[in-house]
Amino acid sequence: MSNTPNSSNFIRNIVIDDIESGKHQEIITRFPPEPNGYLHIGHAKSIVLNFELADEFKGKTNLRFDDTNPVKEDTEYVESIKADVKWLGFDWDNLFFASNYFDTMYEKAVLLIKKGLAFVCDLSSEEMKEYRGTLTEPGKNSPYRDRSIEENLALFERMKNGEFANGEKVLRAKIDMSSPNINMRDPVIYRIAHSEHHNTGNKWCIYPMYDFAHPIEDAIEGITHSICTLEFEDHRPFYDWVVRECEMESVPRQIEFARLNITNTVMSKRKLKLLVDTGVADGWDDPRMPTIAGLRRRGYTPESIRNFCREIGVSKAYSTVDSQMLEYFIRDDLSTKAEKATAVIDPLKVVITNYPENESEILEIPADPKDESKGTIKTTFSREIYIEQEDFMEEPVPKYYRLFPGNEVRLRGAYFVKCTDVIKDENGKVTEIHCTYDPETKSGTGFTGRKVKSTIHWIDAKDNVPAEFRLYEPLINDAEAGNSANFLDDINPNSLIIKQGFMEPRIKDAKILDKFQFIRNGYFTVDSKYTTAEKLVFNRIVPLKSSFKLK
Repeated sequence: MSNTPNSSNFIRNIVIDDIESGKHQEIITRFPPEPNGYLHIGHAKSIVLNFELADEFKGKTNLRFDDTNPVKEDTEYVESIKADVKWLGFDWDNLFFASNYFDTMYEKAVLLIKKGLAFVCDLSSEEMKEYRGTLTEPGKNSPYRDRSIEENLALFERMKNGEFANGEKVLRAKIDMSSPNINMRDPVIYRIAHSEHHNTGNKWCIYPMYDFAHPIEDAIEGITHSICTLEFEDHRPFYDWVVRECEMESVPRQIEFARLNITNTVMSKRKLKLLVDTGVADGWDDPRMPTIAGLRRRGYTPESIRNFCREIGVSKAYSTVDSQMLEYFIRDDLSTKAEKATAVIDPLKVVITNYPENESEILEIPADPKDESKGTIKTTFSREIYIEQEDFMEEPVPKYYRLFPGNEVRLRGAYFVKCTDVIKDENGKVTEIHCTYDPETKSGTGFTGRKVKSTIHWIDAKDNVPAEFRLYEPLINDAEAGNSANFLDDINPNSLIIKQGFMEPRIKDAKILDKFQFIRNGYFTVDSKYTTAEKLVFNRIVPLKSSFKLK
């Protein structure tokens, strides 16, 4: 990116100090996702931070897949992550896989054994929890902690050769079971997993733990600033221990910042996968999901997401961002980009009883009600039209100025019409309304005889294109429920409402992800999943207005 903003934050200040002190001649950052799911908006914050930080100081950013857990990882996720990073507008300097370093990691584990700093342990995971101690009580040594270096080397070799079952043995670092930091109490650094790996196949049946692998990866790549979220702050002493005791030539610096939380939003790949697996979400790219794929299908632009990530900033303090802030940035971006058009998404038929039957006329309607320079568009007007259901009320509430029996409104770019009759079905539901029109009130003729208090949009019933409109609300009802273990109990049953309506014919050839501002209805995009050659499907990105104001 060439338009990187130079907004100050504590991480940037650290980098500046390191450059000015001569500690680093070149800044190298990395974005290191595990390929066990699709990226979400929280990852976008990290992507923007790492890539733009390196770009500002003319450094490099690596894309590295932390693929050390073959059970949960897949090439589908690898490809989706690469696509998302590029779609956001960034390109990596190098593409790496942690699995490409497995030989080096194994050698470093052997080095630790030879230094007396690692041992093979036979305790089960439950027993290790018992031995670990608590935040207030020290742990106790494993009965296998004092195995000889020779025995540990032999057992670790046998682990690598596949002689033991999953969970039968692990390799642990030998540090300090009485450390006040639980992460330093002889953590596991290798486990047995007889699973095929997406990158290395069946070469390995032992795999390094993330906390052991990650610092080695950073050091191998010469990462200068390893930026991660605050939950890894307590892991930093072990990160530094691994770099030091594995005798890595390069010494990266881990820096932590607060992760992104958004109201009414699930921000966990595990929980997002659960939404997909249980069918609550229509795939990882469901427009209600906070995944990059979901936001893209919903109609968000890369610019809006980058601007959002820049605005929320970087800090050490935990906070929750109002989801309306993200909506603010897509409105701001589309306000000058989206073509304006007319659609009726929840139609109610109107019969203009005094308009000649089997006749129609061509009207010139402003393309943009707020910008005359955009010119006009031609549209057909005839005896039968469609308006929005919400633009009619049989028994109006106070200060309701749209159509109701006896009231007169202007049809945008057309005529004044007055409601004269209401037609209902056997259940009492209004199926159509009858109106009369005043031919003297045609728009553009300078009519000043009387005024009306409301102008509504419409679509001609004969000259239109049917379309489906998918309207979205937050997937989670409660603002904080996304962080709850029981978040599935608070799924919003109205998070998706599907309407069958009509749009003006001139946009019938709209392409996938084309974006429009439908007059009075909001910003919409052509859906990439359900649109067919026979029918356009539109996703509402956001409504036109919000009470949210950027501070």
